[in-house]
Amino acid sequence: MFAVPSFVWATGSTFGARSTVSPSLVKLAHDGAPWFLAVLVTTGFLKLFGALVGVGLTRPLGSRIGRLTVFCGGGAATLLTWHGGLFVVHGVLVGAGAVSVEPDLAALTGWYLYLWGPWFIVGGLAFAWATALYVRRRDDSRTLRLHGVVGALGALVLSVASTATGIG
Repeated sequence: MFAVPSFVWATGSTFGARSTVSPSLVKLAHDGAPWFLAVLVTTGFLKLFGALVGVGLTRPLGSRIGRLTVFCGGGAATLLTWHGGLFVVHGVLVGAGAVSVEPDLAALTGWYLYLWGPWFIVGGLAFAWATALYVRRRDDSRTLRLHGVVGALGALVLSVASTATGIG
């Protein structure tokens, strides 16, 4: 379900986006900017891959696939929690008057603070919980734990770098 909006918006439709997503992003989708459509499709497939990782964390897997799944689970937990946390912190700062936003973005702040941010955080915590349960149930939990930590740290470095450079 989480991937559906990415694919819908990649068709040029802005259904559900106009009141909840930044106007500049809505315009890119509506105008059919090829690079942005590629980003939307890629994002949709990454969300589908995340669903596969989530399902994989619910059942025993072979050692190689299990390590990869835990690595991805740790990374997903970090990426989603970080992303949602940024939305919430930004929304709180805007609400407190510590940060100002352009008038056309002010109405969106509530969506990011009360819907998108918490939704991403809950998803990140669900991945963290599922990954921890998967690791706990396995005999090679020490090795798996290391893979999860490496995935989480890698995702954190990627997230901080993209935030610092203004990409994410």
